[in-house]
Amino acid sequence: MTVQEYIAAHKERFMDEWASLIRIPSVSCQAEHKADMLRCAERWRELLLAAGCQQAEVLPSDGNPFVYAEYQSPITNHQSQIPTVLVYAHYDVMPVEPLEQWNSDPWEPSIRNGRLYARGADDDKGQAMIQAKAFEYMAKTGQLQCNVKFIFEGEEEIGSPSLEAFISKHKELLKADIILVSDTSMIGKDTPSITTGLRGLAYWQIEVDGPNRDLHSGHFGGAVKNPINALCEMLAQVVDKRGRITIPHFYDDVLPIPEEERQMIAQIPFDQQRYNAAIDVDDVFGEDGFSTLERNSCRPSFDVCGIWGGYTGEGSKTVLPSKAFAKVSCRLVANQDHEKISQTFVNYLQTIKPNGVRLTVTPMHGGQGYVCPIDIPAYRAAEKGFEKAFGKRPLAARRGGSIPIIAAFEKILGCKTILMGFGLEQNAIHSPNESMDLEVWEKGIIAVAEFYKEYAQ
Repeated sequence: MTVQEYIAAHKERFMDEWASLIRIPSVSCQAEHKADMLRCAERWRELLLAAGCQQAEVLPSDGNPFVYAEYQSPITNHQSQIPTVLVYAHYDVMPVEPLEQWNSDPWEPSIRNGRLYARGADDDKGQAMIQAKAFEYMAKTGQLQCNVKFIFEGEEEIGSPSLEAFISKHKELLKADIILVSDTSMIGKDTPSITTGLRGLAYWQIEVDGPNRDLHSGHFGGAVKNPINALCEMLAQVVDKRGRITIPHFYDDVLPIPEEERQMIAQIPFDQQRYNAAIDVDDVFGEDGFSTLERNSCRPSFDVCGIWGGYTGEGSKTVLPSKAFAKVSCRLVANQDHEKISQTFVNYLQTIKPNGVRLTVTPMHGGQGYVCPIDIPAYRAAEKGFEKAFGKRPLAARRGGSIPIIAAFEKILGCKTILMGFGLEQNAIHSPNESMDLEVWEKGIIAVAEFYKEYAQ
């Protein structure tokens, strides 16, 4: 039986099982849903056992529980020669508010125009179901020549605070040759792609203190250093006119983009004028020598995320403020250590701080970037899986966002992750009316099933 035939024969059950997960409001950031987190974990345990896993359990953590399941392939007795795939996903979802903007109940799946609408339709219950059903097909039809482990968490949407400690504690249990994740997106429905890189992150809050109180700008202006002016002076120096970050040694560990990957990026359909129009800017800005798509995915960046101080209420108040604040971040690339960059930035600001003010820079959080080589066997297997499902070779595409857990997997478990994501921009994850394209969902099952066939070779 082909995977297409299997999907057709079991589609009604697949949809019912998907719906049973969606109906559980597993919102990790809201304490009122604590019981729902356990309920969703238990439901996943049931589904993974029914799909063919020989064992599955709900394991406690410092936060929400984890779901662990495993399948030992009976194809050969030489288990050490069989590759082991670790499948990661998350069962928690974002809040549904503002509820009035939904066109249907977010906790009750609704199918319209070839899409399933609900919270978690894509992120990540829909994509996790792709993994579960591809595994089920391969296991139930006796074709699976890999050992498979599943680890599903319930805290991804709040930054996975318990994950690193959990995988460190269960390092042997989770040992694998490759990690498979479906929690990313493709360039487009007709332009399949595999995410090969994610940027890291470093984030700080800056406080500049001046006089011991707000001062009359007429009596003191021009004689006392204004903290807002001082803050702006410092921030303006961090990026030069060529789009280069001026922090000393910032680029020391930045690796060049491989030429093969630059050629793939150049094939991505992209209209610069349409891009500009979509965000209503007359021009873009970034590091010299790189395209827009390279700048927002393969190169580091610095941004002021918020800035405040002084009087901002209605009308005017002639005041020289005593304090100024900013929140700033850097998106980092693979091989840049976020802790090293964080301290380097703190030191740099102290060297350019003007006299007359005091400076406090507080690191807030961060994470490592990640790059997957496109020449390893698991990537080639994923590439062939996409090609068989979508009819064309997927492009390798780095993404500008961050998923710090991917770097944590590599650091602790010592293996690479293949990001076989099937989301689309129009799926509106985290937003009202989140959805999943059902045709893409089925093709995702096909692609992952084909991955297992290819990877076992």
